[in-house]
Amino acid sequence: MERRVLYFEKPGRDNTEDCLRIVRDVVEEGGIRDLVIASTTGDTGIRFTEALKDKDLNIVVVTHSQGFREPNTIEIPDEAVEKIEANGARVYTGTMITHSLETSLSSKFSGLYPTLIVAQSLRRFGEGPKVCCEMAMMAVDAGLVPEGAEVLTVAGTGRGADTVMIVKSAASKRFLDLRVLEILAKPRS
Repeated sequence: MERRVLYFEKPGRDNTEDCLRIVRDVVEEGGIRDLVIASTTGDTGIRFTEALKDKDLNIVVVTHSQGFREPNTIEIPDEAVEKIEANGARVYTGTMITHSLETSLSSKFSGLYPTLIVAQSLRRFGEGPKVCCEMAMMAVDAGLVPEGAEVLTVAGTGRGADTVMIVKSAASKRFLDLRVLEILAKPRS
């Protein structure tokens, strides 16, 4: 099956509907069982899970970690989590692989660490592609997505969705086994 890549002129939420259409098309083709969606405030998670709730999919919505913005806070409201779960999806909040201990060490000691190099390298493709790879590993690490599966991933730059990729999932311990199989949509900038 041949798919075209959709490139957006600008990143951000204005591309969400196009990303949802791409995801629906891939799901209709069959063969993909797992879908992982990045959602900070829950809006993107709600939008995608509502649109896909009648499909036979394992949908995981990955949020920012607890304390990402400031101590003792979470950006996704309880009401958003409830709506996503009511649509049959699971919400995962855990340690963000490329924003962990090394970020703290880098801030304190002004050093450069391997995880930060990986994050910056992935960002050469854009923020969304970096997040797609990261959350696929997070979902595997949490036991929510099988390792080695073709996983449809959705992420964005800031708010909304602007990136859709299919990756071969891997646990973070086996990061080098993760493969980007297809980039279906991403911003050019």
